[in-house]
Amino acid sequence: MPSNLHPMLNVAIKAARAAGAIINRAALDVEAVRVSVKQTNDFVTEIDQAAEAAIIETLLTAYPGHGILAEESGSEHGAKDSEFVWIIDPLDGTTNFIHGFPVYCVSIALAVKGKIEQAVVYDPTRNDLFCATRGRGAYLNDRRIRVAKRTRLQECLISTGFPYRPGDRLKPYLNMLGEIMSQCAGVRRPGAAALDLAYVAAGYSDGFFEIGLKPWDVAAGSLLVTEAGGLIGNLTGEADFMDHGECLAGNPRIYGQMVTTLAKYSKFAGAAQKMQVAHAVERSGDRPVVDGAEEEAEPAPAADTSAASPPARTLTRARKIPAAGPKL
Repeated sequence: MPSNLHPMLNVAIKAARAAGAIINRAALDVEAVRVSVKQTNDFVTEIDQAAEAAIIETLLTAYPGHGILAEESGSEHGAKDSEFVWIIDPLDGTTNFIHGFPVYCVSIALAVKGKIEQAVVYDPTRNDLFCATRGRGAYLNDRRIRVAKRTRLQECLISTGFPYRPGDRLKPYLNMLGEIMSQCAGVRRPGAAALDLAYVAAGYSDGFFEIGLKPWDVAAGSLLVTEAGGLIGNLTGEADFMDHGECLAGNPRIYGQMVTTLAKYSKFAGAAQKMQVAHAVERSGDRPVVDGAEEEAEPAPAADTSAASPPARTLTRARKIPAAGPKL
């Protein structure tokens, strides 16, 4: 960890470790943890709430004039009109936690005038602390981290998250998964988006995509990725993605290739791209299509990146690989 940490980042680290201590104590007897159901397959525990309370207390003690946006309590704490807003997920990966599956984390980010400036993702099971300050790089514990250097999607390990709530776009997602699976070396679904993004930043995986996300799922991880040299946006490559409910991240070359494959599945895709997806869903029913299953399908068009951030547009144009076809 750099010796000259930003004071606000130091406070965020203190808050994350306090939450991590609560989570680790509870993990010793996870069967005793009270669990509530927010909606089907969407859980909250007393530990989520206790960890969130500890984070908010730490942050507002240091900065009482700041705002709060937290997964469990929303914006009910902190100042309502501050330019400084802490975005908090006290336990990302609650379903993993309540089953004793040790993949979950604490995520804390600070947005200043809408731009993420500080980020902490803390994995209490491994005592791994990922942190970043805008313009100062990303770190894992005491070392600087960078995104992976692979340049071909077929060599890459990609992480994702599965739809799990009623009404989620399951059929399009299965098609997305089928296309990516046919083009990469492997796909993983760890179950904690903030940690997935931290792993992209550290080079443990080469890319990540998921739909149905909230700002607290991706706020801290987004800064880790960009400070580690990666790109992050929505499925069409737009950098202003925080409230879009979809996320795609990777090193610059892999990001461009994933945008080419997945842009047509975005809510922000053009009409022709959306029609292509609709036809593919109709053909495939409930089955994801894997490589070779639709040999006569026409190649998918390149992603429409007209609204993308300049780096994403340039990289997508510079490196286009043929999509495997409109597979679902």
